[in-house]
Amino acid sequence: MKNQTYRMTMLYDFYGELLTERQKEFFDLYYNEDLSLAEIAENAGISRQGVRDVIVRAEAAMQEVEDKTGIIKRFLSRSAHVDAIAAAAEEISTLNYRYYEDRRLTELTDAIRREAAALKE
Repeated sequence: MKNQTYRMTMLYDFYGELLTERQKEFFDLYYNEDLSLAEIAENAGISRQGVRDVIVRAEAAMQEVEDKTGIIKRFLSRSAHVDAIAAAAEEISTLNYRYYEDRRLTELTDAIRREAAALKE
């Protein structure tokens, strides 16, 4: 995946519900709200190292689940394929408009676009 923050937010999006409330809170403050470890520690009344330990355990727990399931890896792979399908449907639609104006082709490309969009949700 791209960078550390992107990777961690993807893990959180997929596996965040598996974390404890404290892990979720600290993880969200650190990665999504961009607070420093010191700021989180001050607000929580614990040491900076304590905050870091909670976040590291959360990262490790989510990474372990991803390593076992591969859900994010499959999601990203399938997303690329869905994008390719949508692009092909768009190209077919353009060719149909320019050369054929076949109503059935229009219906089919519209259906492909809708299904590709549904898969992206």
